[in-house]
Order: sequence, then C-alpha cells, then structure tokens
Amino acid sequence: MEERVLFLINKFQSGQMVEAEKTELLLFIEDHPDAVSEEILNLLMAHDSLDTNDDEIQINHHKWDSILQKIVSVDHLKYQRKSSIPLYYKWAAAAILILALTSIFIYKIREKLPVFTTDIAPGGNKAILTLANGKKISLSDVANGNVIKEAGLSISKTADGHLVYHVMNEDQSTGGNETNTITTPNGGEWQIHLPDGSDIWLNAASSLEYPLNMGKASIRSVRLKGEAYFEVAKDSAHPFVVETEKQKLEVLGTHFNINSYADERTTRTTLLEGSVRISSRTNLGEYEILKPGEQSVLSAQGIKINTVDTDESVAWKKGYFMFNNEKQESILRKISRWYNIKVEYADEEAKDVMYYGTVSRFDKISQVLHKFEQTGEVRFEMQGNKLIVYKD
Repeated sequence: MEERVLFLINKFQSGQMVEAEKTELLLFIEDHPDAVSEEILNLLMAHDSLDTNDDEIQINHHKWDSILQKIVSVDHLKYQRKSSIPLYYKWAAAAILILALTSIFIYKIREKLPVFTTDIAPGGNKAILTLANGKKISLSDVANGNVIKEAGLSISKTADGHLVYHVMNEDQSTGGNETNTITTPNGGEWQIHLPDGSDIWLNAASSLEYPLNMGKASIRSVRLKGEAYFEVAKDSAHPFVVETEKQKLEVLGTHFNINSYADERTTRTTLLEGSVRISSRTNLGEYEILKPGEQSVLSAQGIKINTVDTDESVAWKKGYFMFNNEKQESILRKISRWYNIKVEYADEEAKDVMYYGTVSRFDKISQVLHKFEQTGEVRFEMQGNKLIVYKD
C-alpha cells in the first residue's frame, strides 16, 4: 500500500496528479493517518513551489482541518513512544499538505522537459487492405464511402476510420476460400466490421486474415498476428475461431482481447464477456476454458490462468497505455510499435525498471517519456527514429 502512496506523492510533486488520484491520496491519509511514514513526510516537505489561480476548484478547508487533527493526534502518541521523527516536523509536513490541497492552486513541474532533436507524433488510423486477387488498398489514403465491391459484398470506409462489410447479394457471395487481409503498420490501428456482424479492433503492427464467406460459413475462422480486441456476433450454430501462431481460440459470441506479437514470449488472451476455449497448437490436447475476468498466458511451459484487471488489457483500445508494475522493456515494446521507433539500451539494467500508472496514447513521445523520467530511474535520448535508454 505504501508503494502506491509514494507513487501518488511523486505525481503530486511533479504536477501530473489528476483529480481521481488526488482524491485517492487524500482519502488514504484521512483513513490511515498512522501510515504517514518518514519517507512520505519528507516528500511532502520537499514540495515548496505551489502557485494559486482563481479559476481552480477550492477544496473544503474544514474537511482537511480534520485530517490535520488526525495526523497530529496519531503523531502525539508516536512522539510519546519516542518516535524517531520530531513532532514539529510532522506538524510542518501536515501543514504543507493541508496548505497545498485546500488552496486554489495549479501545479508547477519542477523539471524541464527533456530535449529531443526530433519529436514523434502518436499513431493513428492506418491500414492496408489486401483483397482476394492480391490488390492492396491503403485505407488511410482512400476517400470515405465505398472502397470496392467483390464477391457479393460492399466494402466501405466510414468517416471515423472503420472498415465495414455489407452483404449485397447472398447468392453472389463467395462460397470458396477467398480471403481478405487487413494489416496495420507500426503507428497504426483500425476497426473492422466483418460480414457476420463481428467487430474487431486491430492494434499497431498487427494483421487479420478472414474469409469473405463468413456470413454463411459453418465455422467463422480468422487468423491473427499481433494484437486485437474482438466483439463477436452471437451465432451458436456457427462457432467463431481465432488462430494465432501458437494457439487456437473457439467461441460462440463474446468480448475478448488477444496479444500474440512475435516479439513477445507469451500469448495472452483476456476475456471480458462470455466464454472461450483456449487450445495450444504446440502441446496438442492441452486446453483451458476462460471465464470473464480471466486471462490465459500461453508459454513454452503451457497454459496458465490468472484473474486480472481487464482494463489493463484493453486500455490501448480506449486510447491509453496502462502499466501495473510492468518492466520497462515490455513497456517500450508497446511504445515502439505505436510510435514506430527503434529502442536501444545503453544500460541493460534499465530494462528491469518497473512502472505503475497510465499514459495517453495520443501524446507526443516526448511527453510520454518525460513521465517515465520523473521516476528518477531512467533517462532517454531521442536520435531521429531511435530511442536510447539510460539507467540513472
């Protein structure tokens, strides 16, 4: 718990704390005044550069006066037991906290943003559609509206960057094995509405191959490389199958996320709704049934099932990165796909730095990296399209 509080205090000091985190910190201190450690107090006392602004929201003074009294009463007992921290230090730290949080203020970032010779914008809607005849269409370059008609289907691009399939004539639609493939580059993502009514969101550096006869096939089968979020149209008579390099997933209708990048050691499937069956393609006969809120992790050792916070797995679809004590090496693989950069480690120890928090996917890369640098654990240098990582 103290690790989380220290994280919030650091965000408070750096000026990056959002309202929800501020409330979380204040409520924790109010409910656990005895948990305010010497390290936390030192961090609070180090904050000495608050400005005021009449446009900010004022916090109720009486509420935080009561918090102050709680901290002081607890500290008085500690002091009577010969606490190693003088009482007047605790008074000062508590006063700083109350002053900072009951005043009308704006945060001031104490460190300057890192200097980059180049800055990189975030990714966006970019994808290539490969038709059954091999023709490739850059979806980001074509106008909104109909893209093409083939095999009794109308394929259109919407104003918000979605690819939608409509069955024009069931009799004319293909009965063979013709497929389309949609591929996103590094720095790209795309949403597709399949002929059977299923919706799929593709993350960066991913591809999805699907048959044109999905609307009437006995088994709706697609092949995924990379990462995608699925909302499968319910159809109990026609199972939906997702194949990746290492696993096979079977559903009737559900919401789930699959992460199966080639540069990741594991394939992770997170279930939000419904039920799915996960089978290993290397260890034949091995399978597991997932329930909502569970994640399967397929590795060389087999399939492991964990209960997880599903928000972390689908954060990318909602426009942000979420890290829950995740290693920097793993985080920067995600960053590199989205910003289309190469990562080089000047210090190998930097790979093992852990992070907890969320970052918008729509900030420029300098803003994202600055948030990581505020931990004091690492620093970055951007040289063109290459990011060099140092351990501080």
